[in-house]
Amino acid sequence: MAKVFIGVDPHKLSATIEVVDEREKLLATGRFSTDKAGYGAMRKHVRAWPERVWAVEGSNGAGRTLAQRLLADGESVVDVPAKLSARARLFDTGLGRKTDAHDAHAVAAVAVRPEGLRVLSYDVQLEALRMLADRREELTRARIQTVNRLQRLLSELIPGKGKKDLTALQAKAILASVRPRDLAGKTRRRLAVEQLAELIAVDKKIKTLTKELKAMVLASGSRLMDLRGVGPVVAARTLADVGDIARFADRHRFASWTGTAPIDASSGEIVRHRLSRAGNRRMNHMIHIPAATQIRLDTPGRAYYRRKIAAGKTRAEARRCLKRRISDALYREAGRRRTTRGRRAARGGSGRALRGVSDIQRGRPAPAHRHFGSATSRTRTHDATGHHGPCEAPSGAGSRAHSKELIPTP
Repeated sequence: MAKVFIGVDPHKLSATIEVVDEREKLLATGRFSTDKAGYGAMRKHVRAWPERVWAVEGSNGAGRTLAQRLLADGESVVDVPAKLSARARLFDTGLGRKTDAHDAHAVAAVAVRPEGLRVLSYDVQLEALRMLADRREELTRARIQTVNRLQRLLSELIPGKGKKDLTALQAKAILASVRPRDLAGKTRRRLAVEQLAELIAVDKKIKTLTKELKAMVLASGSRLMDLRGVGPVVAARTLADVGDIARFADRHRFASWTGTAPIDASSGEIVRHRLSRAGNRRMNHMIHIPAATQIRLDTPGRAYYRRKIAAGKTRAEARRCLKRRISDALYREAGRRRTTRGRRAARGGSGRALRGVSDIQRGRPAPAHRHFGSATSRTRTHDATGHHGPCEAPSGAGSRAHSKELIPTP
C-alpha cells in the first residue's frame, strides 16, 4: 500500500488532520479532541493506511504533547516548522486564509514535497530531564518571590537596614533579634516567619532537584559539565532544549538558534556586526552563565576575552565572542554524545542509530541546493557557505585548540 502523509494542526483541546498521498490527493480529513477518546478515534481513523507519516506543526510548541504521544505509540512523526507551513498555505490559496483545515492541508503539503524535515524520536530520558528542569525553574521563580516578600517584611520590622542576598539562615537570625510589642509588629513578624518557612521548604526542594539533575546528566553520558562554568542546571537545560542535535545542519545554525551569532548590518562598503536578539533567549541565558563565570575566574575563556579587548573590541563585544565560542563547544559536545549513543545502538545497546537512511525520507539523496524551510535538515552535514563570523577562527588548528581549552579531552 502506498505511503500517506497526515498533516496535523494541533491545539490544546483539538487536532485537525488531513490525509494525502504522495501526489497530494486528498484521502481523508477529520477533527478530533485531544483527550483519550479523541486521540484513540484519530488513530482509528487512519488505521487503513499502515505506511503513514504524521507531520505535526510546531512539535516543540503547541504540538509537542501530541507528537510525544504518537512517538510513544510507535508512529513515525516529522516536525513541520510553522513558518514553512505558513508559506505553503499562502502559495496554495493565494490569500493566506488561516483556518484549521487550511493549516492541516498546508502541513500535509509540506510533508510531501520538501526533503529534510526533522524526524522526531522519543527519548524518555530527555523528556524526564526537561520536566525536572522546568520544575526547578518554577521553584526558582517561587523562591525569588518569597525572598522579595520576606525582604519587605524585614525592612518594615527593622527600618534602615537591609540585606542584599538574603539566605534562610540570615533571615532566621534577624527574626530572632526582633521582639515587637504592638499588634502590627507581631502580625508582621508572624507573616515573616511563615515566609521564612516557605523559603526553607523551597530551598530544600531546589537542592534535591539539583542533585537529581546532576545524576541524570551524568547517566546520559554527557560531558557538558566538564565545560568551565557549566553546572547541572545549565547542562540539563541544554540537553532538554537541544534534544536531537541532528536538527542543526552545522554549528552556525546552532549559533543562530541560540542567538549567539551576530547579525551583519551593511551600509555601503562598511560591514558591521550588531547584537542578535533572535534565537532561543533561554538558551542564550544558559550560555551567558558560563561566559560570565569564565570571565570572572582565571580560565582560558578569560584569556580569550582579554585578547578580544586588546584587539579593539568593547567588553560587550568580547563577551559575545566568548559566548559564540561556548556555543560551538556545546554543539561539539552534543554531537559527541549523539555519536556515542549511535555506537551503543549499533552494538545492540540503548540509544538510536546515527544518521541511518530513514523510511520517512524515502531514500532520497541529499539535495544539491537548499529548499526553503530546510535550514535544520538532517541531510545537510556540512556548511555550504564556509562563512566564519567575526568572533570565530577558521576550521583547523585554531578550532581544535579552542576545543581543548573549553572542554577537556579524556
